[in-house]
Amino acid sequence: MLTFIVSLLGYIFGCIHGSQVVSRMKKVDIKNSGVKNAGASNTTILLGWKYGILVALIDIFKATAAIMLALFIIRESGVNGDAQILLVYVTALFVIVGHNYPITMKFSGGKGTASLVGGLLAIDWKIAVIGIAILFLFTFTTDYLVVGVLFMYLSFLVTTYLFFGVEPTMIVVFLSLLSIMKHIENYKRIWRKEETKLSSMFRKK
Repeated sequence: MLTFIVSLLGYIFGCIHGSQVVSRMKKVDIKNSGVKNAGASNTTILLGWKYGILVALIDIFKATAAIMLALFIIRESGVNGDAQILLVYVTALFVIVGHNYPITMKFSGGKGTASLVGGLLAIDWKIAVIGIAILFLFTFTTDYLVVGVLFMYLSFLVTTYLFFGVEPTMIVVFLSLLSIMKHIENYKRIWRKEETKLSSMFRKK
């Protein structure tokens, strides 16, 4: 029952999309414009870095809020130890599933990167610091956000295994595969040298 509750909670929070908030503010269909993705990177391409950051903040902190609320419910239910950790990871999983496949957008949403960052912040500060540092390192080194995201997932996979063991790692494996699938077009555009570089995104005001 508790698994169902935190899964539903995660999914509901995941369906809260920063891009939808900004779309209404600016009267721009972010999902169906630019590279046709309801996320912070496409918002930055279309509207500039200020709105991109706003979308990212909403998508980050919805994940953090969902996990913190789920953690409160889990603790109040008397669950601790490995079972608590696993339920936290289940919550993070469904936040990202909700972000990627929101019922509010006919199950076609974003790619979950910002929500993963928010999830890392709520799961463990050490995992978050390592993951975010690697995200920035590879993003700024290559000038492609999608490369940084790939290595952030890899670091999440390794640190989860080292800190929490096999079962939470299996959830991260699934999330990593989901991310790769969602970013296939980005990888293809990099190969064709058509992917928007990070430096060009931030030239927009």
